[in-house]
Amino acid sequence: MQSKPLPPPQASILVNALSLEFPIYHGEAKSLKKTLFQKAKNSLLSNAFSNRNRTGGQITVKTNGNTQYLTVQALKDLSFHIAPQERVGLVGHNGAGKSTLLKVLAGIYEGNPGAVAVEGKISALLDATAGMNMQLSGRENIHLWARQHKLIPAEEKQLEENVEQFADLGEFFDLPLRLYSSGMIMRVGFGLITASTPQILLMDEWFMAGDANFQEKARIRLENIVQSAEILVLTTHAISILYQWCTRIFWLEKGELRMDGDAPTVLAAYLESVGSSLEQELPWLRASQPSTANTEPTPEDLIPE
Repeated sequence: MQSKPLPPPQASILVNALSLEFPIYHGEAKSLKKTLFQKAKNSLLSNAFSNRNRTGGQITVKTNGNTQYLTVQALKDLSFHIAPQERVGLVGHNGAGKSTLLKVLAGIYEGNPGAVAVEGKISALLDATAGMNMQLSGRENIHLWARQHKLIPAEEKQLEENVEQFADLGEFFDLPLRLYSSGMIMRVGFGLITASTPQILLMDEWFMAGDANFQEKARIRLENIVQSAEILVLTTHAISILYQWCTRIFWLEKGELRMDGDAPTVLAAYLESVGSSLEQELPWLRASQPSTANTEPTPEDLIPE
């Protein structure tokens, strides 16, 4: 009797004391590099970076023998566990480490050894052109992706039809990607990445780019995946998306985890820090009336201006 294949393990993400540092190497313009280095060093000595700057991780001057160089602390001592059915949103200023954290979870960047343990199939919506050949057509790129992922012919055909219908590029679907606009490339890349449901879905805010028609199609397609994926980790400046889709929010600041909690609590604290509020960001929300706290937003509310 042939045994049945074992089901895949439950998805989970475990991060323990994760840190990531980027060195700033010598550039080609040595005089410019020297000038910038000296300015940065002087700023550090006056605590400008550590005390006044909210954007970006801490910048440090380090010494290796007779050589001095700068490093940027992109992530610092992050620890958390994400369990199945959790939907986690990342908020913070530009440069706070949100996209960097997603890239570490996706395996693009490598943090300190043993800091990240991920179980489950990952789909990362971080770069619409990742793995795509600009000399091939949209259709040919679909077939290339299918073969790389060892799809059977029937699955490959289904994938091709799915992406072609979603991208809606007409005759351009059979032309090389180098002739596409950035928006057209994104349609193909987005359609390809979202054609199947992963256990873990990682999404950066690029997916909200594009015209209004694409945003609406993308929103509908994403909602289906978000509901089916075991774990979602998302970064976007669209508070409405975070409020509706996420059960938990990480507030990152200068590479550190400033706050971790339920979506309404953390979003309210974060918005207050930037001079706003949930009521200002979400007109359909009336926090003073508990009976309307879970009112479903309209599709128009979910598309950022």
